[in-house]
Amino acid sequence: MPKVTVHRKAHFNAAHRLYRKEWSDAKNFEVFNKCSNPNFHGHNYELIVSLTGEIDKETGYVYDLGKLKKIIKEEIEEAFDHKNLNVEVVEFKEQNPTAENISVVIYNKLRSHIPSHLEMEITLYETPRNFVTYSGN
Repeated sequence: MPKVTVHRKAHFNAAHRLYRKEWSDAKNFEVFNKCSNPNFHGHNYELIVSLTGEIDKETGYVYDLGKLKKIIKEEIEEAFDHKNLNVEVVEFKEQNPTAENISVVIYNKLRSHIPSHLEMEITLYETPRNFVTYSGN
């Protein structure tokens, strides 16, 4: 059977601050610029979850996108949407919520719900021009 990649797009809004506690405000501003604002700032994140695998002979699916929609809603949207990532999301209590780190957290939260025979890649848009991808490597 041919391998095909299916994609599910999702969206969440969240605030964050990029900074290191042990650095001064001046050092944080030097490294993270306005993203280190002590009052936080927000993004309208766009998430694409991509699954690659063989087409199932019985269903014609690589994976049921209705199931994927439900998993993303429960594991990501409910956990991140309209949240302050630094304050309200446990994974970022001690980890800087950069787009890179957010994508790894999302990947890890979803991976256990997706059959292991499927390849998975996360694409996370922080802005229309700034985005990251992560596939578990």
